Amino acid sequence: MMHLILLLGLLIASYFSSFQAENPFLQYWEEHIGLPHPPHWLAAKASPLSPHQATVFLKLMEENELPFHLPSFCKQANIACSKNALVKKIMDNPMLPPIAQSSAIKVIYDRVPSGSPLSISRQGGLLFFRESMVKQGGFMNITDLRDTMSYNSFLPRSLASKIPFSLARIKELKKLFGVVDDSKMDEYIKDTLEICEKVWTPLLAKKNEKSPIRDEHSTCVTSTEDLIDFVVKKLGHRVSIWSTESIEGSYENVTIGGVKLMYGNLSESPALCHSQPFPSQVYYCHILQRVKVYIVDIYAQKKVNHAIMTCHYDTSTWNPNHIAFKLLGFGPGLIEVCHWINKNGMVWTKTL
Repeated sequence: MMHLILLLGLLIASYFSSFQAENPFLQYWEEHIGLPHPPHWLAAKASPLSPHQATVFLKLMEENELPFHLPSFCKQANIACSKNALVKKIMDNPMLPPIAQSSAIKVIYDRVPSGSPLSISRQGGLLFFRESMVKQGGFMNITDLRDTMSYNSFLPRSLASKIPFSLARIKELKKLFGVVDDSKMDEYIKDTLEICEKVWTPLLAKKNEKSPIRDEHSTCVTSTEDLIDFVVKKLGHRVSIWSTESIEGSYENVTIGGVKLMYGNLSESPALCHSQPFPSQVYYCHILQRVKVYIVDIYAQKKVNHAIMTCHYDTSTWNPNHIAFKLLGFGPGLIEVCHWINKNGMVWTKTL
């Protein structure tokens, strides 16, 4: 009965306090980041839960009562808790094919002969390419720029820190979010936990190899507070943030417009953060040496997309089995490697 009263109070409070939901994030941003406000798409990723709602759900979680209030929790927190929660949300464009699992992408790359970028390009665009391949007036097959989970939100740190975020506790984690075995969400959770625990990185390295790149500084963040803390720790308070504008150009052979260098200080490494599929928002963030950041105008069929391209100029510590080398036909330290940043991905750079 007590939990029912708490839940009723939560629903009433949510109606009157929805406009306050972003305040904790904005306050934390203003206290730690030297920019007047976050990008609109990042602010939209902040938890919609008010402090009061977070407190109520935390109490339910601590008392193992949250699974009994899962529909309300998922709706109020804007997270995907069941295998069916993604069906209508992940397809930003119904004309595009379903978003490929990272394991499926790996299979495609493993079948391609070494050093054959045009062959793989025709199967859905290039994940990795040379800087010289992106020239104004040229053409290029663009890979999928979508975020697998483009509509879910972060959890507040108070709740995110209580999530059993590990492969060792995956059964407990799936029960918490109501995830069914062998569902799409089950696959997403396993992929993300494997990446975050460094068991292996499906997109970048062969299975059973722990990391495709040695000496990278990486972490997975499960709240906006964790994200900001990582950025400040690695780059300081004075930073800029870059992200691809939209998904336009995905799976298209586009015309390349302007190519503008936005950050070229090779002595100050940026932080790259990639959105990972999970019931709540998770980012895999890492620091790599000698990286330049470009903004590229992609002339897609419908409109121009301003896409972020990062180029890595020190590949000497990369795993020889990295897919980029298989695709481009060179080894560690011999070439630069570039890639696009997906929508909702982000690059943080130090403002000097």
